[in-house]
Amino acid sequence: MTSQSLNTQTLHIAFWKKVVFVSLSAIAIAFAVSLSVESDAPEISHDGLHLTPTDDVALLYLKPDADFSPYKRFVLLEAYVAFKKNWQRDTKVAGRRVSNKDMEKIKVEVAQLFQDSFKEVLETDGGYAFVDKADDDVLILRPAIIDLDITAPDIMVPGRVTQYVASSGAATLYLEVFDSVSGEILARIVDRKRTRDSGYMQWSSSVSNRADAKRMFKRWATMLREGFDDLHSEAQAADKP
Repeated sequence: MTSQSLNTQTLHIAFWKKVVFVSLSAIAIAFAVSLSVESDAPEISHDGLHLTPTDDVALLYLKPDADFSPYKRFVLLEAYVAFKKNWQRDTKVAGRRVSNKDMEKIKVEVAQLFQDSFKEVLETDGGYAFVDKADDDVLILRPAIIDLDITAPDIMVPGRVTQYVASSGAATLYLEVFDSVSGEILARIVDRKRTRDSGYMQWSSSVSNRADAKRMFKRWATMLREGFDDLHSEAQAADKP
């Protein structure tokens, strides 16, 4: 590989990392709304992806005849994070309103936890490498965590506050998958999950909230890893005489 082509690939990924998420958020929210009326989800998306039946996620769109078996590495872009509508207005801790600063801090923490969780499942457990440059076997994952609903956020308030909840919250994953070289979109996944729902009240804290969110993110990452494992196993079986 020449130095020029390497620089081109690095710049290509840098461009993706600087993508403005305004349009993504609008599209993602529209798809999130369709989760409640999945029968109304279009059979073919605006960018030519086809709705594909699956029991793993709420909505799965794929490019017709896309072959994912050659891909073995990923570029994971920073997750866009958006709260549920009116979450800030409706959420208070010990009578204190959640501030804009609190929300931005939570967004940063959620995005980092998402990245750490996906890398742990796909790279550490699954053996799939994460890279920073485009190549023929590299996919770009562009995630968004939308409709984020944290039941009892652990924010700084005067005095000691103990909160008990049955579920620490919920979120919707909106994940787009692109070929890293051509930039062509190959898949879109939309799925909503709720964190632990024990059926009885439990103490909520920053530690329990983080643990619950990590479990939720790892379930999505495991679904993706198992899908790629199956594709590679099928490809290997087909290559055998």
